[in-house]
Amino acid sequence: MKKIVVGLIVVIVAVAAVGGYLFLKPKASIPPGKVFHVGILSGLNLFASIADSFKAEMTTLGYTEGNNIVYDLQKTNFEPEKEKQILSKFVSDKVDLVVGWNTEVSLEAKDAIKGTTIPLVFANAFTEGNNLVSSIRAPGNNLTGVRYPNIDVGIKRLEIMHEIMPNAKRIFVPYQKGYPSALPILEAIRPAAAKLGVTLVEFPAENVAALDAELAKRSASGSLGFDAVVFIPESLSTMKDAFAAIAKYTRAKKIPIGGSSVATADFATLFAVTVDSVEIGKLAAHLADKIFRGISAGTIPVVSPETFLIVNNKTATELGITLSNNILSKANKVIR
Repeated sequence: MKKIVVGLIVVIVAVAAVGGYLFLKPKASIPPGKVFHVGILSGLNLFASIADSFKAEMTTLGYTEGNNIVYDLQKTNFEPEKEKQILSKFVSDKVDLVVGWNTEVSLEAKDAIKGTTIPLVFANAFTEGNNLVSSIRAPGNNLTGVRYPNIDVGIKRLEIMHEIMPNAKRIFVPYQKGYPSALPILEAIRPAAAKLGVTLVEFPAENVAALDAELAKRSASGSLGFDAVVFIPESLSTMKDAFAAIAKYTRAKKIPIGGSSVATADFATLFAVTVDSVEIGKLAAHLADKIFRGISAGTIPVVSPETFLIVNNKTATELGITLSNNILSKANKVIR
């Protein structure tokens, strides 16, 4: 009996040792003597700082620029043709990795690397309403990345506006007409609005001029027909011209605009629910590191950054809005 017990103990210890090795096995080292060439395309000025964070974190992970890694950093701002040319050059240069953001750039980069062995790390991109990834857990197609949590952000933006302005029952929601990711967001916030007792006044705008024309028509009627404005996460919400066009009609009426962080020279949105570019860059760097250490990009799950809240007390004061202690305590940043 003692021999059987001892034998079982030996087997258990052996299995535990093997299991421990499998789970605690150190990750592969950076290939010695290898110089990685990385093509980076920032497709939106608003998030250009992701590049700095990415490169800084890569340094922390052991990749020294000019030593074992070289970057080709390119920047655009909603310039599709230029972006195609840049990505084509990355492919012809046979870079070891393409890193790109926003959604449009990520989708274009996916097409650019097709048929090559070049992996892609996308960042700040929507994964809903498009075919960027096969799934969050297994993105496939030799790519992975950092998604923008647009559904969560859209709902939270509506909820924050409601908490600040509980009497605002009609909320204007402008968005870029035909933008692929707008529909999934709208489908998510409509039931949330109904639950809050809020009516969404949706307006799909072809461009800023069309948005201005709609607001001019509403203003001429004597009433804009809404009590607040919420930007959902899509392309129109990042444009200063779009914000300025809306503010031209809402500012004097003390109607708040919230959602994204946009400002003119002397006016800004009341609040923003967004993501941190620094965190996005860091997350992207860790994905790149895994790829360089031999893990197939398409098998690495897509990651999401945390959302954070910015409130602008200066704008609130101008609009005659008192921000509650609860809102101020929730805020990651308060602009005074």
